[in-house]
Amino acid sequence: MDQPALRVIRMSDAALADGVELLQIDGVSVPVFNAAKTVADCFKYRNKIGQDVALEALRDGWTQGKLNMDKIWHHATVDRVANVMRPYLESITA
Repeated sequence: MDQPALRVIRMSDAALADGVELLQIDGVSVPVFNAAKTVADCFKYRNKIGQDVALEALRDGWTQGKLNMDKIWHHATVDRVANVMRPYLESITA
């Protein structure tokens, strides 16, 4: 299968369960990661998807008001990328 391009990754139980929201789509409950978890994951896998993708996700999420600093910091800590994200988080709040 060529499309869509998929890459399977493994996550710890804590990382997989944290940040999941259940959305109702056509009467079906679908688990989806929230925006803060998604941005933290982009930074965690920045070497695979590109630093520019992670930065754009952070910038877009922040300007659209989808991110809360406390939540994104929590997910960055769980994903162990808090030190990587710190300068970027400081720059968007300045």
